[in-house]
Amino acid sequence: MQRRVLVVILSMFLSIGVVFTPITEASEVQAASTYPNLERSINLIMSDSRMKAINSSVTIRKASTGEIIYQSDADKKITPASTLKLLTSAAALDTLGEEYRFTTEVLTDGTISKGVLQGNLFVRGQGDPTLLKQDLDQFASQLKKQGVTKITGNLVGDDYWFDDVRLSPSIDKSDESRYYAAQITGLTLSPNKDYDAGTVIVEAVPTKKGYKAKVKMTPETGIVKVINRTNTVPKGSKNTLSIKRQSGTNNIIISGNVPVGSSGKREWVTVSNPTAYTLDVFKKSLASKGIKFSPKSVVRRGVAPADGQVLAVKTSMPLKDLMKPFMKLSNNTHAEILAKTMGRQKYGEGSWNAGLRVMREFADSIGLNSSEWRFEDASGMSHSNKVTSAQMTELLFLVRSAPWYSTYVQGLPVAGANDRFIGGTLRNRLTSPLVRGKVVAKTGSLNRVNSLAGYAETKDGETLIFSILTQDQKSSTIPLIDKIATVIATSAN
Repeated sequence: MQRRVLVVILSMFLSIGVVFTPITEASEVQAASTYPNLERSINLIMSDSRMKAINSSVTIRKASTGEIIYQSDADKKITPASTLKLLTSAAALDTLGEEYRFTTEVLTDGTISKGVLQGNLFVRGQGDPTLLKQDLDQFASQLKKQGVTKITGNLVGDDYWFDDVRLSPSIDKSDESRYYAAQITGLTLSPNKDYDAGTVIVEAVPTKKGYKAKVKMTPETGIVKVINRTNTVPKGSKNTLSIKRQSGTNNIIISGNVPVGSSGKREWVTVSNPTAYTLDVFKKSLASKGIKFSPKSVVRRGVAPADGQVLAVKTSMPLKDLMKPFMKLSNNTHAEILAKTMGRQKYGEGSWNAGLRVMREFADSIGLNSSEWRFEDASGMSHSNKVTSAQMTELLFLVRSAPWYSTYVQGLPVAGANDRFIGGTLRNRLTSPLVRGKVVAKTGSLNRVNSLAGYAETKDGETLIFSILTQDQKSSTIPLIDKIATVIATSAN
């Protein structure tokens, strides 16, 4: 209907002799008269030799109307890095709902009599990234209250809520031990309330000169083997500690020198097989409550019985609350878990294929062109992911009418806010009093890729939507990106 009206109007103008000059350059589409200083200032930044030497795409829109007021190569496809999570989180909120919660159950196929559980003990997961050791301790306490002191059967982990593919195609072997590349399973555990599921915190601190560093793991688990190749060296020496998991194993190798008097080093290290890791920590929780297994019992993976007796349940925080650790800390594991959860919810298949399909369908459903989005994961880790700044800003415009928008935007990092769960990945950026708190946006960073996309409040109190995508740089473009964001936030109509 709108197209027919435009055709009629165009015909009227032509009939009275109005001539239209074709637009050949993307930058000429800008409504320059609306924000002339913004246009001039950003063009100056874009003319910087560092920006000219790379591939970039920049778009700025009015939040009130969606009107583009500035663009530079707006339709060029660039790797978005973690700004892809803007689509992932929107699709998750729309598909799962703000109140969606993950559930973890402890159940049995046996009976309890005189303190003995005659049968197997199962832990059935739904991929809850917020499951902590304290939750496993609580499970053990609940079993103790039910009189359980001995279990004759096996300890079985049911992680079949998701498929068996644990790593997305974008994860390189060199990244496998890093917290941002954790394995994705239906049963996993986080070491603390940052909720980096599938990792353990490994700390190495100095002892005496000539001795190995002292190593501590949180939580304690026997599923990994620590190989300590460290040496404590004199105060003032260089700290060369390295903490990495050997690819394809659960061997964590700690090597290098640690100076006396230094704080040593702490790393979040992924485990191979988070299901086995969760079960190992749970078995320790049971033992701490005096609950023992039969000598013949084993720890294994298996399917929990559909009619099993539920002995304990843990329900996670709702998705609306998970959005803060997810988006503010840019948690890759949360993104991939949510993708598989969306696939499970909509198509009964907890896989990346199903989850990414849901994301594409969501994009189409709100009016985006999903063919302009290319992604093979949900976190933005892959360099093969591509999107345009025009599409990214259109997403940010369209979601403003969604019922869950307030939750969505509250999950984004706030420029210059010191609190990690407010400022997130922007807490140490855009800290000038003129800009602090006025930019709310998602960051993105990979090797030779930097991006920023979100909302900025101008001097006049108008909200502008922006997306700045850059790739192929030899050094970080964050200073230039922040300059553009500063121009946006300090501009006036």
